[in-house]
Amino acid sequence: MSIRAAIECKIKVLEVYEDSVLMIYQLKGEWETRDPKLINYQRLVLELIEDFDDITFCYLPRDVNQMADALATLAFMIKVNKQEDMKPIQMSIYEASAHCCNIEEEEEKDDRPWYQDILRYVRNREYLDQAIENDKRTLRRLASDYILDGEILYKRRKDQVLLRCVDAVEAK
Repeated sequence: MSIRAAIECKIKVLEVYEDSVLMIYQLKGEWETRDPKLINYQRLVLELIEDFDDITFCYLPRDVNQMADALATLAFMIKVNKQEDMKPIQMSIYEASAHCCNIEEEEEKDDRPWYQDILRYVRNREYLDQAIENDKRTLRRLASDYILDGEILYKRRKDQVLLRCVDAVEAK
């Protein structure tokens, strides 16, 4: 729990960001807490926050919280030796999305769009000649999320929104 970590570091002023509206409003006391599990959690947090001079709870929507999500995942994956100082993480922000860079690299190799194999399977139920059974199974699984409308291939997201598949030229 990050509040305990802040107490251990002797932090006295803290802003807590959470992507759950329910949790934030219950901790602020604006909403009633009914779930027995959350009542115990709320009681614990209210005890812990007595160690702070000032603490605020702020709602942060999930779509704005991607960086924190990524950092939390990294923190979970990395084991830190308490005797050593943690080296800073170097991050870069690029103008183009990483998948666009990947598309360009892949298409430069053979002048085919990245989705060529999926398109062939969706259109004609055909595999590459050298495809092994595992490749075929993977292609079938991937292709189930794609729809062909005329000559245009779309990927269907979980929320049913269709994303048009584009090659490197169209992506630019």
